[in-house]
Amino acid sequence: MPIATPAFRIFIVEDNEWYGQLLAYRLNQNPDYTVTRFASAQECLSQLAQKPDLISLDYGLPDMAGDEVFRRIKVQLPDVAVVVISAQEDVRTAISLLRQGAYDYLVKDEDTPDRLWHVAGNVQRQVTLRRENEQLRQQLGQATDPRRTLLGCSPQMQQLQGLIEKAGRTNISVSLTGETGTGKELVAKAIHALSERRTGAFVAVNVAAIPRELLESELFGHEKGAFTGAVSRRVGRFEEAHQGTLFLDEIADLDFSLQSKLLRALQEREVYRVGGNSAIRFDARLIVATHHDLAERVRQGAFREDLFYRLLGLPIALPPLRERGDDVLLLAEAFLRDFAARNNLAVHSFSPAACLKLQQYAFPGNVRELKAVVELGAVLAEGDTIEPADLQLRSTSPAASPDTPAPLRAQVASIVQRCLDANQGNILQAAAQLCIGKSTLYRMLQNKEVYIK
Repeated sequence: MPIATPAFRIFIVEDNEWYGQLLAYRLNQNPDYTVTRFASAQECLSQLAQKPDLISLDYGLPDMAGDEVFRRIKVQLPDVAVVVISAQEDVRTAISLLRQGAYDYLVKDEDTPDRLWHVAGNVQRQVTLRRENEQLRQQLGQATDPRRTLLGCSPQMQQLQGLIEKAGRTNISVSLTGETGTGKELVAKAIHALSERRTGAFVAVNVAAIPRELLESELFGHEKGAFTGAVSRRVGRFEEAHQGTLFLDEIADLDFSLQSKLLRALQEREVYRVGGNSAIRFDARLIVATHHDLAERVRQGAFREDLFYRLLGLPIALPPLRERGDDVLLLAEAFLRDFAARNNLAVHSFSPAACLKLQQYAFPGNVRELKAVVELGAVLAEGDTIEPADLQLRSTSPAASPDTPAPLRAQVASIVQRCLDANQGNILQAAAQLCIGKSTLYRMLQNKEVYIK
């Protein structure tokens, strides 16, 4: 059962009632925030046992000096993010507080509520990441071996398990290759869980999913005012992965102009935020993945050769599902058990004919396609058993060659269309069953890859 996500708790310490209400009103526009206002330092200090995630602190409170309030907060809650808000633009005070651990220093003006809103969003993202990693550590602590999340008994999977174990013993970079849907991120998480960095963060970035003009900021962070819309400082993914693991998926799609910056960061073990002049050291283990032939990209001149060798490290190739024999049935049963339990469905098995249909299909979309097919089959099943008619496959012919199926994009669109039809065009339900974001469905609708009848 998933662990409930705690509310993101914010304290506003402001003696001006009108201004405190203004800040609270802006922040309360996010339903995930729980905002509490205090008119004095003493009121705030007496409630620190609630363990807020973010404190907006007026530096000019009447009952206690701002630096003293800040010091007492940090003594009790050293990890809380404190944003100091002052009516005076005192550079020396700002620098002093930032050196002592303040998250940010804002000057009161008409834009302050919006700037605080953006800062809160950044802090929430970091807090959520920390909580997710803590949940992951708890789950891993309950498991005897994190590799058990990678199901399969085929020789190919046994070989893969051995390589994962070897990767976990060292800090060597790892490059994962394999067709789309083979589980590259799952392998990366298993390596992280077996390594000495398991107590650190696992930070995943899909390079292909982020617009080129935003990717540099995503990876390295940016300083306040670095570009239009940069209303506050943002910590990059390299910094978030400090003492943990950074997973860069679809690395072959990295823009050529950013490849040199990534190479320098890996060589020097430091990054510069966009708009910043100070080097920020990091200590993170790097795992990259791609479904492309990266060596071929180098030969084509689309990928830097020096970066290729820097990333190569321990190469691990993930086998496609069509080469894993009876693993397809083992995975299908696991997906069915999980989906039925989460959705209170009575279906719990496959008929012999359905098993044969699964074994004869080539699954060009690999494990991800199998999961979608099984879950849709569970929805379509009339009784407690999935029958062949419930398995919506493109073709029931053996199709042994990987070149014979239609392009993967068409396969994915076909699965998504069937799921949309089964849910009468309900975007949210279809996205939940397919385990994809609703924005992906909207984009496919906009591109006319699928449609709502």
